[in-house]
Amino acid sequence: MAIHINPISPVAFSVFGLDIRWYALAYVVSFIVIFWLLARLMRNRDSGLNLDKKQYDDFITYIILGVVIGGRLGYVLFYNLPFFISHPLEIIQIWHGGMSFHGGLLGVITAIFLSAHRYHFNGWKMLDLGAVVTPLGLFFGRIANFINMEVMGRTSDVPWAVVFDGYSSVPRHPSPLYEAFGEGVFLFTFMFLLYKKTNLKKHPGALAGIMGMSYAVIRIVCELFRAPDAQIGFLTSWGLTMGQLLSGVLFIVGATMFTWAMTRK
Repeated sequence: MAIHINPISPVAFSVFGLDIRWYALAYVVSFIVIFWLLARLMRNRDSGLNLDKKQYDDFITYIILGVVIGGRLGYVLFYNLPFFISHPLEIIQIWHGGMSFHGGLLGVITAIFLSAHRYHFNGWKMLDLGAVVTPLGLFFGRIANFINMEVMGRTSDVPWAVVFDGYSSVPRHPSPLYEAFGEGVFLFTFMFLLYKKTNLKKHPGALAGIMGMSYAVIRIVCELFRAPDAQIGFLTSWGLTMGQLLSGVLFIVGATMFTWAMTRK
């Protein structure tokens, strides 16, 4: 028997007539938590990263722009390009949803190395710290996806399948919650333990490579329960999704980065 849920309004609350949406709130909370933890990790002597307050504030600005611009452009290019060519103004309306992790990742990497060049710190070490804290943002983002009834799962008769009453009568896998646990809770715990309990941090780029490979595997598995994007569908007759394709590329990049980090002098 499926679990019946009344649809939740995409608007969390309103302030002076301005609607604050769950999607935007997830990003705000993610940035606050991530940058707080990142600052604490950077204070450790073995982090090798020393930025003063102004430099760190500028760095945060770069990262936020990288996440938003990269994530949005990734969604536009990878998931719905024909629609956005016909409706270009929709590109800037991110409050309607539509962000790509893979695009956001490229944006963050770009922001990190631009900041590293400007402020003369080791970009690979910063990328490793980013790999540790990023799953926290993924957790909040996937919870917002569930609230917005986005990227829901394939039809299923499992006891925990979800039906949003008044929206759909078809029980589906609550795939955003699977991803919130896998990409968020599990991946953060795994990466944090690797950072704290191993010597991988002495090989700049290794942790980032592991994070790329780990995320790719988790995402590929979760996509088995997630309905493909309606505007794309399956890419092959045997069920390959765009998320799995991009994650496969990410796994190769992560493996290459890890090998390079562990073998370079």
